Amino acid sequence: MTEDVFTIPLWIDLLAVGIGSVQGAAFAAQFRDRRLDLLGVAIVGIATGFGGGLLRDILLNQVPLALRSDWYLPVATGAALLGMLLQRLVHRLGVTINILDAVTIGMFGAIGTTKALALGLPVVPAIFVGAVAAVGGSILRDLLLGLPIAIMQVGSLYAVAAIAGSTVLVVLDAVGVDVLVAGIVGVAVTFGVRVLALAFHWSLPEQRHLPTGAIRIVRRPKP
Repeated sequence: MTEDVFTIPLWIDLLAVGIGSVQGAAFAAQFRDRRLDLLGVAIVGIATGFGGGLLRDILLNQVPLALRSDWYLPVATGAALLGMLLQRLVHRLGVTINILDAVTIGMFGAIGTTKALALGLPVVPAIFVGAVAAVGGSILRDLLLGLPIAIMQVGSLYAVAAIAGSTVLVVLDAVGVDVLVAGIVGVAVTFGVRVLALAFHWSLPEQRHLPTGAIRIVRRPKP
């Protein structure tokens, strides 16, 4: 089990926030019909970068790391501005947004799971915290843009990818693999599942309504 004294290196958390903010701002900047101003795009980017860490720390009953350091807001803001500047290039490259998205959920999933284990949470809750941290940024992004939440849509496999990566991480940690190595493998698994799902159109079964007339309510005649 991960030692209680283990802490996530600041640069790793900042890297995850930065990549998330770049992805969120570039994603938001493509919606010309919503007439977002520069501040609006920046806010979406910052929220995307902060979302996973905020939900992670709230679940772990801790003051969010983003509020305990002077580094987070400048990094998120700078990354969001970079995402706006590179928006055309990012979308010209086609899959770049999805690649950044996969990297983001992988990193936040691994960080969330590792931190939960370090605080002594059992395996299953630690995986849950990692999965929530992985998808938190995309949830806030979609809510701010008034879009359907991506993790609830057919074909996204956001949560499935995050759960797979977090599960691999805790298994490796349990057998004594170095936590940094386990985290890297967890990120790679999450990234791989997400990218393969996009490439091969993998999805969970869609919820279907029962056909009309399949359920009938029988009313008894009044006496």
